[in-house]
Order: sequence, then structure tokens, then C-alpha cells
Amino acid sequence: EEEEEEEEEGAAPLSMAPGPVGCQLFGYVGIEAVLDQMKIKTMKTGFEFNIMVVGQSGLGKSTMVNTLFKSKVSRKSSQPGQEERIPKTVQLQSITHIIQEKGVKMKLTVTDTPGFGDQINNDNCWDPIIKYINEQYERYLREEILITRKRKIPDTRVHGCVYFVPPTGHWLRPLDLEFMRRLSKIVNVVPVIAKADTLTLEERAEFKRRIQEDLKTHAISVYPQEDFDQDPEDRALNNRIREKIPFAVVGADQEHQVNGKRVLGRKTKWGIIEVENPAHCEFPLLQDLLIRSHLQDLKDITHNVHYESYRVRRLNESNRPG
Repeated sequence: EEEEEEEEEGAAPLSMAPGPVGCQLFGYVGIEAVLDQMKIKTMKTGFEFNIMVVGQSGLGKSTMVNTLFKSKVSRKSSQPGQEERIPKTVQLQSITHIIQEKGVKMKLTVTDTPGFGDQINNDNCWDPIIKYINEQYERYLREEILITRKRKIPDTRVHGCVYFVPPTGHWLRPLDLEFMRRLSKIVNVVPVIAKADTLTLEERAEFKRRIQEDLKTHAISVYPQEDFDQDPEDRALNNRIREKIPFAVVGADQEHQVNGKRVLGRKTKWGIIEVENPAHCEFPLLQDLLIRSHLQDLKDITHNVHYESYRVRRLNESNRPG
């Protein structure tokens, strides 16, 4: 026993495998060409982006989507000139368009939720929305678990849900809180203050502060979620975004002449509200977040976090005995 103990004491300690070490190149290899290959492939195949807009009627959801993509991509009445009837229950409507810019194709699906929050009794009005989002996860999962899978699985999963808060200037309503509490667990929710031009700058700042307090008090994690920041650089950028959420936005899909330039804006008796002017509203911040800086991140979190949670839950259910 003493000999065995001596052998154990004299044994060399187990060493961890060395991690990846930076290697200095002494010539050009061409690794950076991978980026060009990825760009060429994306331009050939295009990509998908699915966005949902939720809010009461009259908050400018359709106009906002048209403004975001600078094209008529929102739902319209079945017949021109006919007034659209608001459904008695939440009915989801999806429209898909192919948008092309500088050779890059995007298959854009916009899902609207007419009827949400418009009734006297709005109990469980979020149920059809939750059902729709989970149905898209289920559709993707069924394609993914096939023995012979498609080379590219069609992606109808909702990558971002823009929630329109009415510009009351007070606190979030119980409906707003309950919707975001439930939906933020299964989809990326981006809250915005709709029709922000109805509030003064002071009212807007105070309303935004109160909304941030409400979200913190009720532990509601809207996009970009703090838990999913990849590195200090991402955290610094997302912290600046989180300080300004919810964005106070104004939508307009008509152009006006301002100082010799054509700008998107809303014409009032007092002048023109330029939606792409940061001094007038925070629409540019929303556009940057959804399209120019975080579009791929929205898709990644949808796939790696929300869809993954759904997949694990469904597979656990199917493997449960009985």
C-alpha cells in the first residue's frame, strides 16, 4: 500500500490540452476570401426575414412597415377605397414579398394582427399569436427531423415582433405588460411608442422612463436581451440600444419637399415631421436595429435560443413514456 501511495505521489499531474494559439503568417494565404464567397452565395440564394407587428388598430403598424422597407409591403383592404373592417377576434394575416437591393434578395414576410386589443374584453387575445409562433417552430422542426431533409429548410419562424405601445404618456397597460411577459419568452420582442409626434419631448422622455421601469419591475426581457450578449463589444453596443428602448417612432410612406430634398415625412399645419431625421423621432434607430445592424442577430437568437427551447421541449414530450 505504501509503495502504491509513493507511485501515486510520484505520478506526473494530468495536463490540460493547450488551447488554440495565434499563429503568425509569413505570407498571404487568402483566408479573407471566405467573406467574398459567403457574400456571393448569399446574393445568389437570398435570405428570409419574418417580422410580426402587434398593436391596436390606428397606431400606424402598416405605415411603419412600409416606411421600414421603403415599399408597399403592408396589408391593404380587399378592394380599393373600401374601408377595412376590424375583426372581432385576433386574425393573423401574412404577406410575403421579394425585396431586392444591390443584387441582394430578401424574402420578407410581414405578419399583421388585426383585432389585437380592440375589444372591450381582451382576455387571452395573445393566444392566437402564441399559437401562430409555435406553429412555425413546429413546421421547421418537422422538416428538420425527417430522415431525408431538404437542402434548405423553408424558414417561416418569426424573427422579430414589433409591439406598438399607445402614446398615452402614462404607464404601460396591463395588456401591454401581459403580452410582452408572455411573448418575450418565445420570440424577440421590440417595443416602440407609436405615433410619438402626439407627445411633447418632455412627455416622450417621461413615458419612456416609466416603460423602462415597468419592464424592469416585471422582469420582462425585450430585445436585445442582456443574457445573450456575446462579448464586451456587443454588450457596449446593446447597452446603448437598451437605454433608448422603447423607440419613440413616427411612420410615413409619403415623400415631401424639404429644403430642395425629397424626404419621407408627415405633413402638419406646423411643418413636416421627417421620419428619418433623428431630431424629429427615433425611427432611424429602429431601422438600424431591425435591418442594418441586428437583422442577422435576430435570426441567430430565434434559431439558437427560442427555437432551440421549443425543440428541446417537444422532443422531451415525445420521449416521455406513456
